[in-house]
Amino acid sequence: MFDDENLVSYAGLVPLLELAAQTGLPRLLDEHVRFTSERVKSGAANPTPKLMAIIAGMAAGADSIDDLDVIRSGGMNKLFDGVYACATLGIFLREFTHGHVRQLAAVLRRSLVALAARTPLLAGISDRAYIDIDSLLRPVYGKAKQGASFGHTKIQGKSILRRGLSPLAVTISTDAAAPVLAGVRLRAGKAGSARGAASMVTEAINTAIEAGARAENILVRGDSAYCAGKTVTAVAKAGARFSFAIARNPAVDAAIASIPDEAFIPVHYPGAVVDPDTGELISDAQVSEVEFTAFAATRYETTGWLVVRRVLDANTQDPLFPIWRYHPFFTNNPEPVDQADITHRRHAICETVWSDLIDGPWAHQPSGWFAANAAWCLLAALCHNLLRAAGTLTGTTRYAVARGATLREHLVNIPARLARPQRRPVLHLPTHWPRADAWLTFWKAVFAT
Repeated sequence: MFDDENLVSYAGLVPLLELAAQTGLPRLLDEHVRFTSERVKSGAANPTPKLMAIIAGMAAGADSIDDLDVIRSGGMNKLFDGVYACATLGIFLREFTHGHVRQLAAVLRRSLVALAARTPLLAGISDRAYIDIDSLLRPVYGKAKQGASFGHTKIQGKSILRRGLSPLAVTISTDAAAPVLAGVRLRAGKAGSARGAASMVTEAINTAIEAGARAENILVRGDSAYCAGKTVTAVAKAGARFSFAIARNPAVDAAIASIPDEAFIPVHYPGAVVDPDTGELISDAQVSEVEFTAFAATRYETTGWLVVRRVLDANTQDPLFPIWRYHPFFTNNPEPVDQADITHRRHAICETVWSDLIDGPWAHQPSGWFAANAAWCLLAALCHNLLRAAGTLTGTTRYAVARGATLREHLVNIPARLARPQRRPVLHLPTHWPRADAWLTFWKAVFAT
């Protein structure tokens, strides 16, 4: 029987939301997100509690507006203030405009800085920081959904057109810390990948500096879609370094052709296998570099290094006449050429963030209103960073780099019974809970300070 009003399904929300309060998230929402007019009377009333309710619902596993009702079950309304019906939260999201979305983006950046100061969320950022920019196409199926249009995506290696919306996102990571989101911007599905990239990168660099990074120790990475003059110039102007894959064109091909064969050296990738008889790597990947000026004869002209990675074409087996495939990228990274290649290829770490979000709040773009979906994406980013920070407070390496689904399951979705002896709320948790030690470490790290 579903009749117990004192059962709590998500006891992990207590320390999680307390951590949010300690880092000033409600205060930031109060200061930056303001509504001066409403489409529906009282639709935008009490914005901060409603935004916190949406973040709490996402942390509990909600991936649509209807799913936000999970925070209303059992004793949740006794444990928390500001518990709203999903319909109320849906009406509230439809009150958002582009201006409100930009206000929420400012909250995301400031909240990340506060989390990095309160927790080891970006441990080692003073030594080295990596900013990765990428976009993806999230499919939608309703023809009336605002902003939905056909954009290019790949499925099983084949490029196709698909109706959807295209979030552009920027992550910050370090050698010791998993990537967190510094910015998200929702765009129409047909938007070019690099649209808005320069301003996003500039904001991310400033955020990393506020979090403790030094500009010269920041490396901005991206694929060839972001190797545009405006983006590269924005990185250089901010004092950071860049590493972007670059599309093949006559100037790039001429630079590659100028590199002699003897200038290529093998790359020792992490996990590479060495032949026990010869001591050589069992790999045909080689790299070299040549000085290169990109965007020549434009106001974005930039000089750096063209690092070229080459591998044997798998379709050719003739050792006398090998055919190489070349993969260049443009960088001013001062590392040795083989290490610069390894560092650049780690740009793929941002794919883990997309995987986390798609397995969570980004499973749907839940509203028909574009601005509501843009706000939803930013709230998902706030939730992602908050869960990441919570994982770093458990005292275990596992949760510091765990997937979002693991953090929700192990740290948030914990049943408890709410009691009030002498009117003092007490949570009774299950005995022999397998993750009790990590959860209690998280609890004490939040409430003991």
